Amino acid sequence: MSKELISEKFPQYDDAGRELVRRAYLIAARALEGEVRSNGHDFIEHPLNVALIASDEIGLTADCIAAVFLHEATRKHPELDLRKGELCGMSLAGFPEDVYTMVDGLNKIAKIKPKDTRLEAENYKKLIVQYSTDPRVTVLKLADRLEVMRNLDSFPKSSRENKILETLMLYIPLAHQLGLYNLKSEMEDIYFRFAEPEQYRAITNKLKATEGDRRRLTDEFIEPLKLRLSGEGIRYKLKIRTKAAYSIWKKMVKQKVPFEGVYDVFAIRFIIDCEPDSKVEKDLCWKVYSYVTEEYEPDTSRLRDWVTNPKPNGYESLHITVKNRSGASIEVQIRTRRMDDEAENGSASHWSYKGIKHEEHLDRWLKSVRYALEHPHEGNSDDLPQPPSKEIFVFTPSGELRILSAGASVLDFAFNIHSGLGVRCTGARVNGKAVSFREKLHTGDVIDVMTSKNQKPTSDWLNYVVTSKARNRIKQELNEEEFKKAAQGKELLGRRLKNWKLELPDDVLADFLKRKKYSTINSFYAAVSDGIIDVNEVKNFILEHDSIVAQAIEAARASDAEKHADKMKQWDVSQGADDILVINARDLKGLEYKMAQCCHPVFGDDVFGFVTRTEGIKIHRISCPNAARLIESYPYRIQKVKWADSPAGGTFQSSLKIIAAMESSVIGQITEVVSSFRASLRSFNVNENDRNGTYEISMKIHVPSNMELDKVISQLKTLRHVMRVNRV
Repeated sequence: MSKELISEKFPQYDDAGRELVRRAYLIAARALEGEVRSNGHDFIEHPLNVALIASDEIGLTADCIAAVFLHEATRKHPELDLRKGELCGMSLAGFPEDVYTMVDGLNKIAKIKPKDTRLEAENYKKLIVQYSTDPRVTVLKLADRLEVMRNLDSFPKSSRENKILETLMLYIPLAHQLGLYNLKSEMEDIYFRFAEPEQYRAITNKLKATEGDRRRLTDEFIEPLKLRLSGEGIRYKLKIRTKAAYSIWKKMVKQKVPFEGVYDVFAIRFIIDCEPDSKVEKDLCWKVYSYVTEEYEPDTSRLRDWVTNPKPNGYESLHITVKNRSGASIEVQIRTRRMDDEAENGSASHWSYKGIKHEEHLDRWLKSVRYALEHPHEGNSDDLPQPPSKEIFVFTPSGELRILSAGASVLDFAFNIHSGLGVRCTGARVNGKAVSFREKLHTGDVIDVMTSKNQKPTSDWLNYVVTSKARNRIKQELNEEEFKKAAQGKELLGRRLKNWKLELPDDVLADFLKRKKYSTINSFYAAVSDGIIDVNEVKNFILEHDSIVAQAIEAARASDAEKHADKMKQWDVSQGADDILVINARDLKGLEYKMAQCCHPVFGDDVFGFVTRTEGIKIHRISCPNAARLIESYPYRIQKVKWADSPAGGTFQSSLKIIAAMESSVIGQITEVVSSFRASLRSFNVNENDRNGTYEISMKIHVPSNMELDKVISQLKTLRHVMRVNRV
């Protein structure tokens, strides 16, 4: 029976082709035996109808038809080896390799279960393309979906609604992009019939009622133009079409007009046969335009001249709406053969200029798919285009789709799901198989991440990820770990130095970091915590440093009197003032003293000087957090200091820390207070403490004296939402 059936249904194939189809059909019939469709018919009806669409309406080869039957036979048996396995006692071996490739792609697409088609349509569409390593897979899937839509009446309502939404969001755009306009239009109209039944009936009834009028209009319209054009020797062909019901409805909605207000329900296209010379083409298009508008009244407001000024995507054509002697509107499109070819097949093709979302690499592949379908005898299967591969499409155990960069690992996937999952990731089960977190993923993989609360990222994790989200989160975790170790190392070193009665000033620490080539203080303290830096090494460096400083001070005191007097003059030291250094704010860079950054002295503060080894004298406030330690540990390096009578027009930097309620107005109030005094704002940083509901504000201002600074602080404290103001 199957032999006669195949010969009857697929007479266009040769004996070898029909035998290939027959064998695949037998396997499917055996595997699907006992299964029925929603309409009560044997399920084998579905693949048979899909095969007929693929062969009769699209023109695909016998290989594709065999793939349709094998797909339906095997899609529920993922454990089968397509090339060697058996199904229902029948061997699957011996089919061409192309058939197995198509079956594999179709089986993978069948597993796609969109969670939210409306939100993820572009991603699922790309996934379908990704699975189509043989481009004919996408076309077969479209044939499959068309067969489902033709039998939509037999599906339960809930299933029907899902299928019409998937068709609208996924399959209609794909059919459009591939140039399968007949499939696209039919799926659109079926969608329209179920989604908007009243509108569908209204439009289709009007189309039927006006069919005779359109036929009469066509005859009346074309005849005089045909005589005129033939008389001028212009070679052309006509394309005439009636717009589909769904397309008419979209225009009615978009333009907010009734059926009668859609001008291009009926359209005639003139395609002029001429050489592809720009000037000749334009002249001929306008000549045909002149003949049309001489014969019929044009609506000049609807003239679209894309011949003189092509669309940005290269689309060229003249569009005009005219009225015949009865007052009926007809859209006329005029273009040359080259322009029409560009519009249909080139960069200006219909799916490009209609606004369908796409990506450049995906468009190029889909265009090559269409070319491969239209030129089946050029090249062989090795030349078939490959789908874009810069992304992979993988799934969570619940079926949620995730898109990652090609080369992504289990770690990338874990961080894509959630950062907390990524940092605790120890591995995963990929398609049910346990793998390490370094495992590379592939399109279609289902990943179940495994974690441990004791897991922590290490620097080598960066070698196993390719996504920026994973890399950034790993680096953040590593930095946080370094901060923790740095705190431990700082505490350890501080405790040991206290036992030794030693201090580690900033300048000494900076010298040590430079010698040991540590770029940050945190990395240094972390090395102390890990035992990479021995605290005794730090102790010896401090002692060596203090010895050098002491020798330098002694040498300075023993210098000759004249040199010492000159130096004191440069420092503006008053005679007979018990070696008190008098300072002001003028020309600080030219003198051998500078303001300490740890306490930012301001003119008028109680201050003292501290002689450093390499940076001259540093001026500290008496209230500086480091003052007690410096005075107690290094009394021989303390220099008495007093301010000059006036600051001589200079300014001083001061740092303030403000705690304020989290009110949006308070920031503006603070900056307004600063600007109302002789102060200038140099930096302003705000951190939000959500736990306490406060702003933690750090700012640096320049003031001429501590009196002006006190005014600023006092006024800030009076603000309603300011809780605390501290000078740092």
